[in-house]
Amino acid sequence: MMQKVNSMDDQNLSCVMAIFGATGDLTFKKLMPALYNLEKSKLLPEQFAVVCIGRRDKTNAGYQNDVYENIQKNIKQKIDEKVWGSFSKRVSYQRQDFTEDDGYPSLKKVLDQKGGNMLFYLSVSPHYFEPIIYKLKKYDLANSENGWRRVVIEKPFGSDLETAQILNDRLTKVFPEKDIYRIDHYLGKEMLQNLLVLRFANSFFEPVWNAKYIDSIQISSCEKDGVGTRGAYYEKSGALKDMIQNHLLQLLTLTAMEPPESFDERHIRKKKTAVLKKLAACRDEMKLVRGQYGAGKIDGENVAGYRQEERVDENSNVETFAALKLFIDNERWKGVPIYIRTGKRLKNTMTEVVIEFKNLPQTKFFSDSENISPNLLVIKIQPEEGMEFKFNTKKPGSVNTIVPVKMNFCQNCQTGTNSPEAYERLLYDVIRGDATLFTRWEEVKYSWIFADNIQKLWQKQFVQFPNYEAGTSGPKEAEELLESDNRKWWCEGGEL
Repeated sequence: MMQKVNSMDDQNLSCVMAIFGATGDLTFKKLMPALYNLEKSKLLPEQFAVVCIGRRDKTNAGYQNDVYENIQKNIKQKIDEKVWGSFSKRVSYQRQDFTEDDGYPSLKKVLDQKGGNMLFYLSVSPHYFEPIIYKLKKYDLANSENGWRRVVIEKPFGSDLETAQILNDRLTKVFPEKDIYRIDHYLGKEMLQNLLVLRFANSFFEPVWNAKYIDSIQISSCEKDGVGTRGAYYEKSGALKDMIQNHLLQLLTLTAMEPPESFDERHIRKKKTAVLKKLAACRDEMKLVRGQYGAGKIDGENVAGYRQEERVDENSNVETFAALKLFIDNERWKGVPIYIRTGKRLKNTMTEVVIEFKNLPQTKFFSDSENISPNLLVIKIQPEEGMEFKFNTKKPGSVNTIVPVKMNFCQNCQTGTNSPEAYERLLYDVIRGDATLFTRWEEVKYSWIFADNIQKLWQKQFVQFPNYEAGTSGPKEAEELLESDNRKWWCEGGEL
């Protein structure tokens, strides 16, 4: 839960935030609405300013008007004019080509005038990361003698281990690791954060959170949408690099990590990294499925196949679906299969973790034991936020019939509940210097080792694409991956 800024801490939190790429979609659709909501919740420091850096020719008034329109489009309620009045005073625009030296002296002058602490947000394409970082150093903007300096970098952090290592080496020559915030918006989602509370604040979960009681774990992130206008990006990433290497591995680490010594960010990150190290070493045990969508129907409407999407090669062999079976070779999870899947143009949109518990030996003594369903715990990340627990009970009546029932908690279904958006929470944490929900280099390193191993295995395999229709559950091989283990994918958009 986010708490209001304490006046005693305000001096340390006061800062100027410089956003590079201030006229892009990320800034308008995510960053500005998040900052506005923080203003509305009185969570921004009193001394806080946003300097927005872009290459388009705009006045302050013109840029603020663009921000206003985009906030209105991307928040849940009507914009509060009083809140906007105070927030807009914090926002200024500077036209600058951030790849050229010309604008940096004036930028330094503006930032120095606004305060000592500085937060740099690189809301730009990855190939601009290094030039901007270099110029921040060249013009003494990264010097922390007169206040802290923090930099936020969006994914992708490299395209493989080699490029990620190069980027990290150059980045850490300018900023120390503690001041680098590699942002993954999935980690800002409310129910994903709730995983740690669910596990470690409930005495009836943590004692059974292990191989003795858990049969398997499923992590699914499915989308109805196709690649849309992101074809050029997706051609370089695919489902593996776009979703698994970052979002879903982070989700897995929170699900599988050992209890930390404390909830200090260092201890949590250490336990997450330990999981990734084990994954990076399990190459030979993995089973892999990949797919690419062809034409089909979504909600009754015809949609094009991936190869017909904008800025996609007509012979592309990039995967839009991936499913994995893997193991974590440690005492807690030894022998427990973990199934991960993600894909585009599937029949439902959802991100969920399903914990399937083992059936008890005594269930075989019930007359209808063949119909007994396993206990399931479902953590729903999006679009619904909440949890579902499925257990068995006797059906009312004279006959001893066992039926499954569900207990459901829906966090964002309750009237009046307004969970903070992911960027809202993450920006608040950066300002406070809390790096718990951000990935450190060790995590990035081992997640890339894992992804690179998969990429190497796929290069040896030929798959005839497209191999699933839009609007279906993905390629049949993904179903067979579990059927061969006498299991099935449990969730298809919320129904068990």
